[in-house]
Amino acid sequence: MSGRLSLYDTVKNEVVDERKDHSKYIVKLACRRDGDRVLVASAGWDSNVFLYDMVSGVHNAQLGKPTAELLLPTIPETLVFVTSPDDGKPILLVARRDSTFLQFYAVPSSESPELTFLGKQNLAPHSNAWIAFTPSDVQICPTDPSLIAVATSTTPHMKLLVVRLLVPTKQSSLLDAVSATDPSGTVTQASQARAELLVQDREEAAIMVSVSTLAPQTQYSTPRLAWRPDGSGVYVSSDDGLVRGIEANTGKLMASLEGHDLGSKLRCLWAGALDPTEESTPRIDAPREYLISGGFDQKLIIWQA
Repeated sequence: MSGRLSLYDTVKNEVVDERKDHSKYIVKLACRRDGDRVLVASAGWDSNVFLYDMVSGVHNAQLGKPTAELLLPTIPETLVFVTSPDDGKPILLVARRDSTFLQFYAVPSSESPELTFLGKQNLAPHSNAWIAFTPSDVQICPTDPSLIAVATSTTPHMKLLVVRLLVPTKQSSLLDAVSATDPSGTVTQASQARAELLVQDREEAAIMVSVSTLAPQTQYSTPRLAWRPDGSGVYVSSDDGLVRGIEANTGKLMASLEGHDLGSKLRCLWAGALDPTEESTPRIDAPREYLISGGFDQKLIIWQA
């Protein structure tokens, strides 16, 4: 809540480094490892995003000073590292409050020491509303890194989107789109309108699933989701105590898990596959799928799919 970021060593059981670059609550953290390089990004309610190029080693590890800083017009809600389809370099995806756009930033390198804006992708390209929703949680599909699931702030029920990422590879402008619709290169009001419509159609085609999950929430909720390890479905949180399982291909509600107190908010979700132990499953060699949910009823529940 104070904006302090701590690096904790689980082997030594101690805090090895601390930073306080944010002036308000840190709302989201994202990490990525590329060989010996460890990138950490933090988003706070002070509308700042800090990027740390963490120094890691066998005997010591430190966060160090932020290598880049990003000041946004509104509070960032979520962020995640994605991979460039061209060169495989990390790209930071940021979603902020009161904006339906996913914004892409190139991670600093020797050529550019700053977070360079690459482009954006609209999740409501043909919407007439000024602000349709806020992307509150974004998770990458475990089997397809170009596919994401997005939990939105829509009320009274959460809206789930399954979207194909349109990751830009270089800084683009409207003239690039205009040249695609008008070979002469002349920028007119009609060519600009055609270019904008072309971009909107491409963004609309990237939305594979857009469905209401029937999970109740308010403007004060914290939507969360988790992919199944095989990428076939998504679990979503709610304010009524139910964990809902949505099929990723169709958007159909496949399961409603009852375990938490009715009417309690669900705050955290995790799903994954764990290797079985010899004591518990001696005859089964395949990993088992588990779901972990935590809520405001102070319960932590482990589900076996």
